[in-house]
Amino acid sequence: MADAIRTEGLTKDYGEARGLFDLGLEVGPGEIFGYLGPNGAGKTTTIRLLMDMIRPTGGRAEVFGVDCQSHPVEVKRLVGYLPGEMPQWGGLRGRDVVAYVGGLRGRIDPGRVTGLAERLDLDLGRRYREYSSGNKRKLGLLLAFMHPSRLLVLDEPTSSLDPLIQQEFYRLVEEARGEGTTVFLSSHVLSEVERVCERVGILRRGRLVQVARLDELHHLRYHRLEADFAGEVPADAVRALDGVEQVTVEDHHLSCTVRGGFGPLLQVLGKGQVLNLVTHEPTLEEVFLAYFRDEPEKAPVAPGAAA
Repeated sequence: MADAIRTEGLTKDYGEARGLFDLGLEVGPGEIFGYLGPNGAGKTTTIRLLMDMIRPTGGRAEVFGVDCQSHPVEVKRLVGYLPGEMPQWGGLRGRDVVAYVGGLRGRIDPGRVTGLAERLDLDLGRRYREYSSGNKRKLGLLLAFMHPSRLLVLDEPTSSLDPLIQQEFYRLVEEARGEGTTVFLSSHVLSEVERVCERVGILRRGRLVQVARLDELHHLRYHRLEADFAGEVPADAVRALDGVEQVTVEDHHLSCTVRGGFGPLLQVLGKGQVLNLVTHEPTLEEVFLAYFRDEPEKAPVAPGAAA
């Protein structure tokens, strides 16, 4: 069986080292694949090339063995697509947008549309220009999921969604996987990727630097910790701990990043009088900036290989 997505040397060169370069990627049928990287890394460029929204400088891309540039209409019949930025539908009501897209696609079940609108808490009777950014995203999800697709291509799918709708999105993805649909999604939320994806590809400066299973990416996980003390801050003891980095102290306030478990750090902090302790997960953008800040440019890895 052909790969759901296969690219060979796929390149879009915008000049000044911007774009996508020599992408070799394979995504298997039925897989949920996360596509990660800092802003400007080339994620949306890749997706637009797959959907033939832009043309490559070099290389090629296929969806289930169909060339994305030679047969774009056939590819679009196979794909449910959520763009990073929705088209401006102006004064059209939500139901009018659904009818228009449904007329282009065919095979639309009105009952499924109604069910998706209820699950996403989306009022299809309102005009598009009246929708909030979250409701525009919901409409995009409805359009992507409302017809049978062998592949879902989702660009930042949970952007602007409230937590309850995010949970509904995760359920939709799980249902799609149960039906054998392949899912290819880009995201800036590491916890989201960990929840739904099986493998991830990491882009940096337009190049694929790593493809791996999630359990092989534990080195990317870290948290930021901040603590306020009533008296002296045990800064030297904290700096001596393995896995604790970027330690800063200002007056009686300590901040640091922690990779791995918190046990040893909590023992050290317990030697002081802690008034307040806060931890939070960094954004994926911050994770990549921290992970790559001192590393030289990496060569792309072979498709499907773990670096």
